[in-house]
Amino acid sequence: MSKLDLKDLALLDELAKTGAVSATAVALGLSQPSVSIRLGRLRQHFRDPLFVRTSNGMQPTPRAAALVPAVQAALALFNGTAGQEPEFDPATSDRTFRICMTNTGQMVVLPKLLNRLSQVAPNIRIEVRDLDDDTPRKLETGEASLAMGFTLNMQAGFHQQKLFSEHYVCLMRSGHPRIRNKLTREQFVNEKHVAVITSGTAHWMLDKAIEEAGVTRQIALWVPSFLGLEEIIAKTDFIALAPVHLAQIIAAHGTIKFLEVPIALPSYLVRQYWHDRYHRDAGCRWLRSVVVDLFRN
Repeated sequence: MSKLDLKDLALLDELAKTGAVSATAVALGLSQPSVSIRLGRLRQHFRDPLFVRTSNGMQPTPRAAALVPAVQAALALFNGTAGQEPEFDPATSDRTFRICMTNTGQMVVLPKLLNRLSQVAPNIRIEVRDLDDDTPRKLETGEASLAMGFTLNMQAGFHQQKLFSEHYVCLMRSGHPRIRNKLTREQFVNEKHVAVITSGTAHWMLDKAIEEAGVTRQIALWVPSFLGLEEIIAKTDFIALAPVHLAQIIAAHGTIKFLEVPIALPSYLVRQYWHDRYHRDAGCRWLRSVVVDLFRN
């Protein structure tokens, strides 16, 4: 016997499981004589009895017992069950997910996400990375599981899914001496502004829209993120543009209000992004479903 076929491997596997030639024959759809003939050939091939009769049926020899794991692995390879992804149980998993997002996303998305995870996956850990030009590479290599934000830089091989629509409003302190319940174009031009400088596409789109509207802001302060904006606006007469979901969070404290901007500014979609390489990963699929459910309504 020069080489084995799949039925030979299946015979070794079934005989190890059943300990009976008759049961093995039924399981493989063969006659008992066919099983006996194949077993004889296998014994010649391996130069070992492989299975011997005992009071408990046909039992494997040490040689056969050593072969069975390799046989089962080979069968799993051919029937497609080898290398199957392990089950992901969010209730017990302690997996760490890395998410790329802007500082706005950290303020708008992260608290909602963490509250949901504490309910359904208390041991899951989140590591936040900046959403930047290196994000596509991180998603591709697995350094990040997910990215959230507004970007036009994702190329072929990436998936995306809408989370929510966003637009800009204008922030000012609740007791602003000149601005009441409506912001005029004249006030928008004359008041001093805080400008948030980010590398995101939304920032570029905002500046372009303001320029096209023929408006020049009196910028008195540039800051690198929205993280310290609330304190600045609350204690000065400066105004600032901010995404409406972030403005709602800041205004909830009562010291700041927000009004519609008196010039046309485009809205944009905040999406989550991931690479096709991890499209079927059970844990990543679960995380994406949790995120989209947070904003479904």
